[in-house]
Amino acid sequence: MKFLLLTLITHVPDPITGATETARQRLRRVVESAKLAEDLGYDGFAVGERHEDPFISAAPPVVLSHIAAVTSEIALFTGVTTLSLLDPVRAFEDYSTLDNLSDGRLEIIIGKGNGAAQAQLFHVTTEDQWDRNREGYELFRKLWDSDSVTWAGSFRPSLTDAKALPRPLQPRLRIWHGSATSRESADYAALHGDPLFSANVTNPIEPYAELIDHYRERWAAYGHDPAEALVGAGTAGFLVTRDSQDAIAAYRPIFEARQAVARKFNVPIVFDSVEDFAERSSALIGSPQQVLDKLSRYHERFGHEVVHLGADGDGRTEKQHRESLELFQSEVAPELRQRIPSRPLGADRYPSGVIR
Repeated sequence: MKFLLLTLITHVPDPITGATETARQRLRRVVESAKLAEDLGYDGFAVGERHEDPFISAAPPVVLSHIAAVTSEIALFTGVTTLSLLDPVRAFEDYSTLDNLSDGRLEIIIGKGNGAAQAQLFHVTTEDQWDRNREGYELFRKLWDSDSVTWAGSFRPSLTDAKALPRPLQPRLRIWHGSATSRESADYAALHGDPLFSANVTNPIEPYAELIDHYRERWAAYGHDPAEALVGAGTAGFLVTRDSQDAIAAYRPIFEARQAVARKFNVPIVFDSVEDFAERSSALIGSPQQVLDKLSRYHERFGHEVVHLGADGDGRTEKQHRESLELFQSEVAPELRQRIPSRPLGADRYPSGVIR
């Protein structure tokens, strides 16, 4: 099993102190988190894309390029790239540049996106976001795979023998399809032989398990080898301590602050208490053995190979956050890496010398 750290770069007051970082401070903390992830031996670092409060993650390729400059091995992910909002030619130029700067460590997760800001900023609505996402994916893939592209679609000018530059380093970029509940994303991933990344953060396990089952069914229906299907899944929270009660106590103010933000932005409340959240959600809150047991249970249901954990301290001190990450790496990750085989990520996908 492989482990990523993920940030959506939320920009909210600290749940303990009430202080709010400047945008500069918050973005620099993301870069420091990525450096720490590499130092501790995590497999990847992911940066989300959002275009509304309470996030400042509007430009993942910019943030990931900075991270690429201060790291050397860790795989770099988006989580997600909202292709429905982007000109696929411009997206290709950004990510092909990043692919070269990172020595082929890039993987992207795409999604249609959501939120009212899409209509206001980009004039993309629920009526056309799926069509835009599909068209963006198909053109982005063509641009990556071919030096010369002739193409026509509905949402941008056509191309005739077009060559987009720079040419990427990786001959075939791995594109994951991210989904919270949408079977359409799962079906589209299966159609193209691409991996699926289940959000797995808002609800208990069953809706996500059903989504992954659907992906595997459609994968086989499209004629792909079932053994080649690749699945990743998120987690709703992260805090590992020696004693489970210490973890619950430390996470309580973080949970309550997240509930307050959810109410402010009209996000449905699913879990009534931090105890309920730790028990029924995908959150990894507890002792190393509890976290190991939960990840094992989820793997039995999902069959996934990649997991993302929260990259942000969420109100904990830097020391507390680092201790949690270290404890996971020393007492949870080794067991799961040994028990659950997983395919390489980033530049490790290629034999030595193939792309460098």
